[in-house]
Amino acid sequence: MHPDRMRQILEDVQSGVMTADAAMSAFRRLPFESLNDLRLDHHRHLRCGFPEVVFGLGKTPTQVLDAAKGLQASGSPLLVTRVDPETGPLLQKQFPAGRWNRRARCFILAGESLIPPAGLVGILCAGTSDLPVAEEAVETARAMGAEVEFTADVGIAGLHRLSDKKELLLSADALVVVAGMEGALASVVGGLTDKPVIAVPTSVGYGASFKGLTALLAMLNSCASGVVVVNIDNGFGAGYTAALIGRGRCAAMKDVRLPEKQLRKQPEKPPKKRPGKEQ
Repeated sequence: MHPDRMRQILEDVQSGVMTADAAMSAFRRLPFESLNDLRLDHHRHLRCGFPEVVFGLGKTPTQVLDAAKGLQASGSPLLVTRVDPETGPLLQKQFPAGRWNRRARCFILAGESLIPPAGLVGILCAGTSDLPVAEEAVETARAMGAEVEFTADVGIAGLHRLSDKKELLLSADALVVVAGMEGALASVVGGLTDKPVIAVPTSVGYGASFKGLTALLAMLNSCASGVVVVNIDNGFGAGYTAALIGRGRCAAMKDVRLPEKQLRKQPEKPPKKRPGKEQ
């Protein structure tokens, strides 16, 4: 349940608009709900800043649908990742207002209370073959309220294509770099910015790429100090972390206060007299 919704229920009880029994009914799903093979975490939004996300891989269409219905019943935003072609149409039919991104394999549905926008996340994708992973990061960060600027096909085989993104590298709160093959783009970006870079190795590449292991090891061994790495093809983890960084940075900027001694106006000191002969 979204924190704003919980606050509204409590205020309605206090003002007499809602009965205590009605409030108890609304809170009955908290903090978790057992549903067949599932135990839905309805308190995750309160603890972590975003509701539980449904990981579709390995689940049957029925399990995914049950989890989605249970989580969305509380009015929270819904994000389902790794949605297969069989499950996607079922989610779209159940939630007509939602959106299924087939390439990202994500299903997104805004909740009753929209998450306020916070932070700018830049996402750079090395090649078009990496787009499914990159778009998973895009959808995740946007679902969490981040403003996302997405750029595709800027791999190091044509590094000049990155030249017009200098402003993004300096203005974003966090950067996500998605690359397969040798994974060098993350190190290049890390050497051009003072923002945290979240590197995502993908399984794209020929035999010696070992399904993303080469890119993973290259990113882990980056000499650019601000580069951290998530698991192979984990666009979700990168987008989620980048959005949290953006949100935290925005909150910190709002709370910035100058030290009191800097706020107090210092008395002006009289100009020093230059040494000279007395008249």
